Amino acid sequence: MTLNILIDCDPGHDDAVAILLANKLANLTSITTVAGNTDLANTTRNALALVELLGTNIPVHSGAYQSLGGEVRDAQHVHGKTGFGGTDLPQPTTEVASEDAVSHIIEQARAIDDLWLVAVGPLTNIALAIEEYPAIVSRVAGLSIMGGSTGSGNATPAAEFNIWADPEAARTVLTAGLNPIICGLNLTQQFLSDDDFVETLAAADQRVPSFIAELYTYMHERMDAIVGERRAALHDPCAVLALTHPQLFEFEDMYVDVELSGELTRGMTLFDQRRTHARNPANCRVATKIDAKKAREVLLSTLLDNSST
Repeated sequence: MTLNILIDCDPGHDDAVAILLANKLANLTSITTVAGNTDLANTTRNALALVELLGTNIPVHSGAYQSLGGEVRDAQHVHGKTGFGGTDLPQPTTEVASEDAVSHIIEQARAIDDLWLVAVGPLTNIALAIEEYPAIVSRVAGLSIMGGSTGSGNATPAAEFNIWADPEAARTVLTAGLNPIICGLNLTQQFLSDDDFVETLAAADQRVPSFIAELYTYMHERMDAIVGERRAALHDPCAVLALTHPQLFEFEDMYVDVELSGELTRGMTLFDQRRTHARNPANCRVATKIDAKKAREVLLSTLLDNSST
């Protein structure tokens, strides 16, 4: 059965790969954008440019430009000012379908009985949709999130970026009763690109693989400068593959919450991994392991598919 997916994202290098995967492996009904890896104008522009690169008419709806608390945080030091550092996609000629991503998410949840939400940026849009339409919890098929970590963070020692960028939104979403799938840093850092990955894509001499090769050439240079390694975690594609290829993952049901007030730990995701009777009731399905070799094969075969060039 075909998966119907709405992606809420902040493109972003790995967001681009997630969108390309969803477009090939599922029915990508629409894209909503949020500020995150860069500002909302650029994340929306990037989503529109991707849609044109794919030659599709997937509608793009722009959403929140700041967190629920009014904070504006970005990852331009990693992704570049435009969010697509290392590439120069043409300015898109299409326009957004609306500037009200929240209403669109709600409308899609009402209209499509088996809609999956895939959230790979800060969770502001999803939280606002839940607050406005609480019945969305029972209307959607589910939610797959890239965010959080059972261990250390990347935005701070304790917090992963997507959660840290809007902790209040993350708590709203995680505790709403959606029982989301979570692909955190502990999982995504098992699934890495490297220079061989880039060379394989570039050698195909096709539009889409060449674009991804450019993105990850830049990303490897950034990672080399930041951590001294020419490789990068393929974070956001995991949230798509967890739906399309769940057999590649190991999951564990856990209780997950978000720290809001800690001086050093704001945005930290608390995963209750205790093995005792005192453990909190699970509210999330946490991806703990990925078969990285097979996942890479799926990713490359999808990106190199001639019908996606």
